[in-house]
Amino acid sequence: MATRSKPLPFLFRPLPRGNRLLKHLLLIGFGLVMLYPLLWMISSSLKPEELIFREPGLWPSSVTLDNYSEGWTALKHSFGYYLWNSAVITGLSVLANLVACSLAAYAFARLDFPLKKIWFAVMLGSIMLPHHVTVVPQYIVFAELDWINTIWPLIVPKFLATDAFFIFLMVQFIRTLPRELDEAAAIDGAGYWRVFLQVILPLCMPALATTGIFTFIWTWNDFFSQNLYLTNSDNLTVAVALRQFLDSSGESSWGPMFAMSIVSLGPIFGFFLAGQKYLIRGLATTGLK
Repeated sequence: MATRSKPLPFLFRPLPRGNRLLKHLLLIGFGLVMLYPLLWMISSSLKPEELIFREPGLWPSSVTLDNYSEGWTALKHSFGYYLWNSAVITGLSVLANLVACSLAAYAFARLDFPLKKIWFAVMLGSIMLPHHVTVVPQYIVFAELDWINTIWPLIVPKFLATDAFFIFLMVQFIRTLPRELDEAAAIDGAGYWRVFLQVILPLCMPALATTGIFTFIWTWNDFFSQNLYLTNSDNLTVAVALRQFLDSSGESSWGPMFAMSIVSLGPIFGFFLAGQKYLIRGLATTGLK
């Protein structure tokens, strides 16, 4: 006698065609709502400055590229100078997180050492510690080291694996890898370093890409830390330079600011699109064990 299959729970039943269409329309609507600020900024960057707030619609009645040429040369240095400053800091931050966090994650996931579980709990606890709690002690330390107005306060902590979120992400990914790979390499005479470099690291590309992309985006957009430690106009990054277009006591250059904001988004979109395949794979597998 054939057994009757159990009906699927309500949440897992396929939606009727009409409901699927409604769901997609809602998703498209929410997507357009989220994209509207970006589209408005693009539109405003192409308008003459006097029309930006007079015509708030997306379709400009008059199109000009003057905002881009003016914004590129409006500050003390050309805007390319600040893009280079951000690129240096962001590139070193990505490299630091990839090296330091992968080493720390390998140690937590594969090696045995005293108080391992306690240190892992401390590391996870640091994720819940607000960044602003540590700002004053860190600033005092960096001031004593005479590192204010240098890039070292933004770079050196990342070489010390201070981003616990990425360590945890990589630990979860490494735990999905079978230990038989480590054991086979050990039989061939490989030590911990060789196992890490030749076995674990090549298999961690999705997690490494996820770490690199998020580090790039967060560092490129970081205003608070860069504004705190980089006060000299020659050291400004993109995030801080954009603030120079606004004048609280006088006239603000809205058009050039919107134009340079669009320019500053280019590297983020490019970096994200280049690594989105690995990003999705890394986010999908780091929660497995």
